[in-house]
Amino acid sequence: MVEDQITDGRRIAELLASEIDGRADGELEYFTVTNADRDVEPTVDGARAYDVVRGDDRIARAFIHEDRAHLEFEAGQDVAAATAPEVGLRVRPKASKPPSTLVFVESGAEVKRATDVLQAVSRRLVETHSLDRSPSG
Repeated sequence: MVEDQITDGRRIAELLASEIDGRADGELEYFTVTNADRDVEPTVDGARAYDVVRGDDRIARAFIHEDRAHLEFEAGQDVAAATAPEVGLRVRPKASKPPSTLVFVESGAEVKRATDVLQAVSRRLVETHSLDRSPSG
């Protein structure tokens, strides 16, 4: 059976949110999706759909486009920038104040890779004591 590849930005973001909230393995047990905008409409530049937090700390924000989603990392940008290409995701820095790193999720098949990036960022932040090991709640 051949399945169609999911390339709808809204659906990709929904799948990513389900992975973040639904998995309790590795570092994902500490993450949750918050501040979801259920009425968000995709835009060319990406419209904010929800926040990804670990405990009380916002790690990234998810944005939707017509044909993809992206995570804008506010914490662990260097780890996100290094890990994303290693797992096959496109990445670029965003020159903003404060700076951030964009990791693009261009299909449903890339959702698990995006969670790999989140977990790598989380591990590094814990190692550098920027975060504790308390579960989100």
